[in-house]
Amino acid sequence: MLDGGPTGRHVLRQAIGGQRRRIAVASVLGMAHQGCEALVPVVIGVVIDQAVATGSAGALVRWLIVLAGLFLVLSTCYRTSARITDGSAEHAAHRVRLALGAKVLDPRGGADTGRLPGALTAVATGDASRVGASAAAVVYAVSALAGLAVSAVALLRVSVPLGLLVLLGVPPLLWVGHLISRPLERRSEVEQDRAAHASGVAADLVGGLRVLKGMGAEAAAVARYRRTSRESLAAALRAARSRAGHDGAILALTGIFIALIGLVGAHLAMRGSISVGELVAAVGLAQYLLGPFQLLTYVNGEFAQGRASAERVAEVLAAPPAVAAGTARLPHPVSGRVRLRGVARGALRGLDLDIAPGGFVGVVVRDPAAAGELLRCLGRECDPDEGVVELDGVPLADLAPQDARRAVLVAHHDADLFEGSLLDNVRAGKAEGDGDRETGPALAAAAADEVAEALPRGVDTVLTERGRSLSGGQRQRVALARALAADPPVLVVHDPTTAVDTVTESRIATRLRRLRQDRTTILVTTSPALLAETDQVLVVEDGTIGARGRHQDLIASDASYRAAVLA
Repeated sequence: MLDGGPTGRHVLRQAIGGQRRRIAVASVLGMAHQGCEALVPVVIGVVIDQAVATGSAGALVRWLIVLAGLFLVLSTCYRTSARITDGSAEHAAHRVRLALGAKVLDPRGGADTGRLPGALTAVATGDASRVGASAAAVVYAVSALAGLAVSAVALLRVSVPLGLLVLLGVPPLLWVGHLISRPLERRSEVEQDRAAHASGVAADLVGGLRVLKGMGAEAAAVARYRRTSRESLAAALRAARSRAGHDGAILALTGIFIALIGLVGAHLAMRGSISVGELVAAVGLAQYLLGPFQLLTYVNGEFAQGRASAERVAEVLAAPPAVAAGTARLPHPVSGRVRLRGVARGALRGLDLDIAPGGFVGVVVRDPAAAGELLRCLGRECDPDEGVVELDGVPLADLAPQDARRAVLVAHHDADLFEGSLLDNVRAGKAEGDGDRETGPALAAAAADEVAEALPRGVDTVLTERGRSLSGGQRQRVALARALAADPPVLVVHDPTTAVDTVTESRIATRLRRLRQDRTTILVTTSPALLAETDQVLVVEDGTIGARGRHQDLIASDASYRAAVLA
């Protein structure tokens, strides 16, 4: 597994290092291919000098056999090297994706802080592929350098000045190419960043399409995406222009260099310093050199884009966790006593709660920001800035995040369903080892059994992505059934019935109370039907407890509560 490092260089080094064996084998084969290809013009020059010029049929046959052997070897090496090289690139990209997946799925969180889901997807696809391509670029670079070395040696045998020209001219040319690639690297990073942001906006737009239509906000959403898309397009065009300028400049430099080799060779032939066959070999090698130089141009561009993408990958891998990993243990079995003491975070200001084991409690929060902070603290998606959240006397901050969430399950209002059968979605909430436990009671309590009856294949009906084949109320019922099937010691549910009709909501409230008997349940909601079933209602105002009591008593005595619940 790739380790998260602070820099893109670290990411590149580990991604490429993980493919050392494949890269080594592919590089050897690539060097053999390039070496044989460089020897082709040399052998043709020998054929001219030893067979054509002398008229020797035997020499012609011998050297033609040698030439055929060269082509056989270079063809075989090329095909094998290409296959291994492509495999190393895919394996390196897969290694990066595994590291990103592990970071995103880390119970401590942190990877998505400040990033849209679509942006993370772009990093895990486009950026990971570019980092993987750097592994292939290593093979191409080694092969191209081997071709240049063989060409230099061959030219040295033909003429020392020609060989020295190649040996002394290539390093400065490569350095100039590296300098030219700097703007491409910067613009590639901006391009990927803009593309990732556009992907995130598009994902948000698609996910909230029904809500946007209901609000009549399609025009504003489209305008926002159009603006983001244009910014992404402008960045992509700048990167493309930079790539074109980079490639053009490199090709111009290499063209001048190759022309210089040809001119020096022609001058030496005119002076009689080299034979006709050697001149043909020199010109052929000069033409051959265009291939390795083009390959190095491609490699330079790939490394520039790979470094930019590696920096973006490194930013995700190096993102600090949202919560720390604790080592404390909960008592067994968990009784479900929940206490918040002086909890302050965001809109919460010194919130105190004490919910007894097995309590069925409603929490009314008029401020959505305060409700969100409360849910995140209870689900240990974040820790309070001040105060403490306790379960059975153990601070949640001292527990491992996965242990805390196994004991306290927070079912968010906007929980998504997965692509799969309705039954698989409900079973997804079960803990490991509970696969055979009956899901019928959970389906019935959430009225999701009625949803199944309306589907063509019942609970085996396959739902589309995010459950979009269901209505809003149906999705809510299936999501609630999934939370109930998990049967955690403490269940926190946020507005589970906002899209459900009143009659069904009343049935759900009664069944929910019955199913969760003796298990702590916290309903963060303003639904009168749900609140009427609770033992106690806690009203959060200005980030702290403003009132508490039975639902019926608060309806009769608290005008603010009436406004919040009956509005």
